[in-house]
Amino acid sequence: MASNDSDSQMKIVHGDAGYILEDVPHFADYIPNLPVFSLSLSLFRSSSITYANCIALTHSLADRLCTTFFFLQTYPNPLRSNPAYSVVKQYFVHMDDTVPQKVVVHKDSPRGVHFRRAGPRQKVYFKSDEVHACIVTCGGLCPGLNTVIREIVCGLSYMYGVNKVLGIDGGYRGFYSKNTITLTPKVVNDIHKRGGTILGTSRGGHDTGKIVDSIQDRGINQVYIIGGDGTQRGATVIYEEVRRRGLKVAIAGIPKTIDNDIPVIDKSFGFDTAVEEAQRAINAAHVEAESIENGIGVVKLMGRYSGFIAMYATLASRDVDCCLIPESPFYLEGKGGLFEFIEKRLKENGHMVIVIAEGAGQDLLTESMQAMDQKDASGNKLLQDVGLWISHKIKDHFARKDKMPINLKYIDPTYMIRAIPSNASDNVYCTLLAQSAVHGAMAGYTGFTVGLVNGRQTYIPFIRINERQNKVVITDRMWARLLSSTNQPSFLSPKDLEEAKKAESPTQLLEENNCNDVGDAEKEQPPKDEQESGNHTDNGIKTQN
Repeated sequence: MASNDSDSQMKIVHGDAGYILEDVPHFADYIPNLPVFSLSLSLFRSSSITYANCIALTHSLADRLCTTFFFLQTYPNPLRSNPAYSVVKQYFVHMDDTVPQKVVVHKDSPRGVHFRRAGPRQKVYFKSDEVHACIVTCGGLCPGLNTVIREIVCGLSYMYGVNKVLGIDGGYRGFYSKNTITLTPKVVNDIHKRGGTILGTSRGGHDTGKIVDSIQDRGINQVYIIGGDGTQRGATVIYEEVRRRGLKVAIAGIPKTIDNDIPVIDKSFGFDTAVEEAQRAINAAHVEAESIENGIGVVKLMGRYSGFIAMYATLASRDVDCCLIPESPFYLEGKGGLFEFIEKRLKENGHMVIVIAEGAGQDLLTESMQAMDQKDASGNKLLQDVGLWISHKIKDHFARKDKMPINLKYIDPTYMIRAIPSNASDNVYCTLLAQSAVHGAMAGYTGFTVGLVNGRQTYIPFIRINERQNKVVITDRMWARLLSSTNQPSFLSPKDLEEAKKAESPTQLLEENNCNDVGDAEKEQPPKDEQESGNHTDNGIKTQN
């Protein structure tokens, strides 16, 4: 079962035939369905009175403290009278609808882990005119941020009649810096055509107490947090503090990471755009390389810990001769090393293209090990420029071989890729994520992240998003497809290969074990990029039907 620390973040529901629902929190879990009163903010913070104590206080005390009463009650969903939904045959999601984490099973397999299906419910927990929502973007830039902002604002307005939406300027620290932007459908109408985020962003600056104080002071009751794994961890502690204070405030996360390194979900928004834009850099490197004798094009792509962008961009291009990612170690010198392969490919084709993820080969940068201990405001290691380093290494190696002069061109499109607007595919995905988040918050769910699981929008507990990073599995068929496409060696010694196989057990076997033991499921969830598990189709990314 889930640990005590995670009880408030995830509810475990068991069903027949090994069915497990990892459910998200709801207002009803901690706000009693009784008339209770809310104390003045100054008293609530300065005294030892807690939300639980408030229920026991008398009406006369409430009168002396000038408090007000509220009920946790439901209202009919405004979508019932929305013309846009009048033609939809079944526009409310059934309360028992869930989505399986794995869809490929054996005939005797348990049903396994499920997540709550996202979408509108028949009853909502907010009156439209009482909603005061806010949106914040944190961390690095990613294609699609403005689209998500736009669709949250328009979804709240057009679907639920909500008119009070604030944008928090400059990331988490904007909550207590008093920086806000009033957001309306008119203000956000064209922002999806721009890169970046109109709200601004930052790393760090997370002060839970100050943030929740600001939420209370402003009367905010819906918070939409857009960001990566660090941001979602921050959202988790905000939710915990909101719950501790007994506030009727929905905390909804929209996962953002261009590296696609968030677990459980099929993919993160902006990933498709990044892979598509990376083609331009790879094509330029290929043109440069094939236009001159012994030309080598080196392209560095994003991927601090996960090499998904490099892997999918390589597969999409077909012009890449070698792809290097953080998950697959490689070496330079000696038999079977990178230098030997480069020399072989140049003799065969007269040119080659190398794609390297920014986190690959960091263990080889021995001269910069001290710098690797430094971290940014989000707690991420500051990486050295592996693309520039490996370019110099290749040049130095072939400079010692007088018989083979080379011409190397190095291209780093990192910031060009993440600063562009999202493409059509990501725009649609961002719309689905934003609207799902709005539906969940209005229905009283909180402490959740929205995401696509097996092609269906779901509500996922924060704890599942934060438990680990999603990485390329080098013993998986997808990586084998890349190796067969580039015809590059794996650069793994027999010992490395054996260790990799031990580290990553077959997905289906893991899933069967997980169905029998929830504790194991939390510790050892299989990677989502196991292509034959049903999370992805053969072309790599599963699309919404």
